[in-house]
Amino acid sequence: MRLTTSLPADPRGVPDLAMARHLEQLGYDGIGAADVIIGDGTPGLDPPLVLAAAATATERIELEFGVLSLPLRPVAWVAAQVQTLQHLSGGRVVLGVGIGGFPGSPFWRAVGAPPTGRGRWTDAALRALPGLIRGEPVVVGDAELTLGPAAAVPPILVGGNSEAAMRRAILYGDGWAPSLISPGDLAVKVARLRELAAELGRPVPSVSVGGHAVLVDDRAAVESFVGSLVNAFGMSQEEAADIPVTGGPARVTERLAAYAEAGADAVGLGLDGEQWLRQAEILADARAALN
Repeated sequence: MRLTTSLPADPRGVPDLAMARHLEQLGYDGIGAADVIIGDGTPGLDPPLVLAAAATATERIELEFGVLSLPLRPVAWVAAQVQTLQHLSGGRVVLGVGIGGFPGSPFWRAVGAPPTGRGRWTDAALRALPGLIRGEPVVVGDAELTLGPAAAVPPILVGGNSEAAMRRAILYGDGWAPSLISPGDLAVKVARLRELAAELGRPVPSVSVGGHAVLVDDRAAVESFVGSLVNAFGMSQEEAADIPVTGGPARVTERLAAYAEAGADAVGLGLDGEQWLRQAEILADARAALN
């Protein structure tokens, strides 16, 4: 199973890039960067810049957008950034994309991002991106655009738990990337993903699950995260409590195995800020036991 996590951040939201090398040494497959710029004072850094910095600190580990909100950015700009990062990193990019989760937030309004029609915007961007990254002529708006230097198109993961996101992944992506979902619910979704792929006559995408982990004895941190799911997403307390991965290596290995049995090919877990290094080691040990 492929395993990723994001870099730790200080209270200002600035990642410790020295930890990128440590993740590589621990055997992680990827470093993720979330696209959570809201504009209300919540710390949030620009993913392309975070991953470019991580690229300079590492040699092997993949650099994953987890996930980039396409409606926030002109598609030509996204393509140019991906091209650049592919060249800077030696082709280590994994491009996770989605429709974005904070429409109407101050940042979205400030950059003029569309609060509606995000699915159509994302579909159009996904149709254009591969050709742009490869350096082919592509019509964008009223311009025929050719970007260079050409780069290899990275694996494209389409985020979102909805059936629309699954269809988007089947039609335009290499993988589907649901998040904040229990193994039981994932199994149901993966069965539907396979049905949709058969209906559309397309290959079944890989499945990369995003989630959150608290791997130290910190009940307050678990309760805080569960509460945030209840408040932000309207989950029931029981449903939300089944989302975070908790416990020591043996328990975490069981959870990773449950995701694998449900159809996951990869898992990316954000780690709670306290004792980040110890948690990263526990997660790496748990994956090693699984494999």
